[in-house]
Amino acid sequence: MGRMQLCHVLLAVFALCQAQGVSSEVVTRAPGAAQLHQIFEDSWDEDMRRSPVWASMLGDHRFNDQWQNLSGAAFAQRAEQNTAVLKRLESIDLERLSEADRVNYELFFQAYSERAAAAEHPTHLMPISQRGGIQTLDETGDRLGLQSVQDFEDWLARLEQIDVLMDQTIDLMTQGIEQGYVPPKITMGRVPAQIEKQLVAQATDSLFYKPFKQMPAAMAALDQVRLQHAAQTVIAAKVIPAYEKLYAFFTETYLPACRADIGASSLPNGRAYYESRVRAFTTTDLTPEDVHQIGLTEVARIRGEMIAVMKAVEFKGSLTAFFEFLRNDPQFYYTDAKDLLQAYQATAKQIDPTLVQLFTKLPRMPYGIQVIPEAVAPDTTTAYYTRPAADGSRPGYYWVNLYDPSARPKFEIEVLTVHEAVPGHHLQIALQQELEGLPNFRRYSGYTVFTEGWGLYSERLGYDVGLYQDPYSRFGQLSYDMWRAVRLVVDTGMHYKGWTRDEAIAYFVANAPRKKLDIVNEIDRYISWPGQALAYKIGQLKMSELRQRASAALGDGFDLRRFHDRMLENGAIPLSMLEQTMTDWITAEARAQAD
Repeated sequence: MGRMQLCHVLLAVFALCQAQGVSSEVVTRAPGAAQLHQIFEDSWDEDMRRSPVWASMLGDHRFNDQWQNLSGAAFAQRAEQNTAVLKRLESIDLERLSEADRVNYELFFQAYSERAAAAEHPTHLMPISQRGGIQTLDETGDRLGLQSVQDFEDWLARLEQIDVLMDQTIDLMTQGIEQGYVPPKITMGRVPAQIEKQLVAQATDSLFYKPFKQMPAAMAALDQVRLQHAAQTVIAAKVIPAYEKLYAFFTETYLPACRADIGASSLPNGRAYYESRVRAFTTTDLTPEDVHQIGLTEVARIRGEMIAVMKAVEFKGSLTAFFEFLRNDPQFYYTDAKDLLQAYQATAKQIDPTLVQLFTKLPRMPYGIQVIPEAVAPDTTTAYYTRPAADGSRPGYYWVNLYDPSARPKFEIEVLTVHEAVPGHHLQIALQQELEGLPNFRRYSGYTVFTEGWGLYSERLGYDVGLYQDPYSRFGQLSYDMWRAVRLVVDTGMHYKGWTRDEAIAYFVANAPRKKLDIVNEIDRYISWPGQALAYKIGQLKMSELRQRASAALGDGFDLRRFHDRMLENGAIPLSMLEQTMTDWITAEARAQAD
């Protein structure tokens, strides 16, 4: 049986499993499951070893004193291990697996096949972007939530090894130059200023020293003093010199070697690389041209809705003039970063109690709001989310950008909070982590098209819970929807159709009221992360289609809460699997109504 045929068969199996309500806890006892789940566990354990910072953030503390090994030998070993996992999977008799484990098998097989295929495009030779890399490694300390003496000891052990990690990173970048895998010069021009923030005269001024400035009050004073002294020593001896070395290499060697072209198609075998990214991020067979056309259609549709809101507020002028009004009128912006932060906090508190209108099951893990570090705030996006620790030791966090409040319109606060916190990323990701019976690779990993598609789909749920009462706030929701539609056009435009950066910026400016600073940062993000920006709108369109289909089929019997529960109960899955399970849910609900 071919791989595509197997995929279709397993979709049917997945549907049967859903219809019969088979639990993962039961199916893991089925014949052949033990062997398969041992592969899952071994592979997950290896992933934690390979990615010790990710392990720490998930709450696995076994490797808290380590960084990822970026040596050539380590990458070769990973490739061998990925091949070995695929070989082990060949020994599994699919006929002896339960329905649910056949789905687990296929998802796992797909993930490792993609890892193997990624070797054809060694983009790991570009380990730095303007949005992050070793130059912003200090942020790891903020995200780990250091509390105990051992936590701080482990952080010190990591700091002791930064010189080794730096040498490995520079080696990768050197290989990238030799093989033609270098980022665009226009985005890399932002990085020297980021590195400079690590070049301080006093160790206590280092961003890596931040965790030692406000140590837990419960920690003994002698321990605090000892750890602070040790931190100052290692930062002066290892950390600062490592960044001085990076700065010299980056400015003298790397930046001059970066490419003039911005598109992924300018990389070696770049068009094939971008086509693979489109397929991977959308979990579809859509081509870049398909996605581009979908984007143009969505931009036109949303412009029509924007014009309707513009007329409702009785603005006299064109949509372009309305955009300029929204970008520049002081009434739409805070002047004080503290006021902006309080607005985010107040909005989150307003949304939290309304979630029971949308779901019957809510996550146990809470979320908090954090401020994006000043060192990277000028070069990054408006907000983002980081998941909770798997062991419950750290909540999820909604990170907000307070840099230049005049670039953060008030009318976007509601829609942004919905997307990044609840009912968007935090609710979906925390629920997924709390699913019982699923293997770890499904609980803590997933598909961007689902997670980001859900985040964008969630933005319209604000209407269901009474948000967007102000017409400008409604326009904010439309501007975010337009933002993701524009992505389909400019991402494919730059990476596949030969658009320049200026053309992409101009298209964005013409179709969305975002500030120029934000638009430029967004365009540069798409340049440095080919294909990722496509997942949002493609996922949202499928989820919205499924809701419309369910509502039309079930009429007054449609329960939005149960619809959402079913949509989220398997974690992040490919769109084909999502469509299958929701189609079968609709059929089952209609049958129950008829009975």
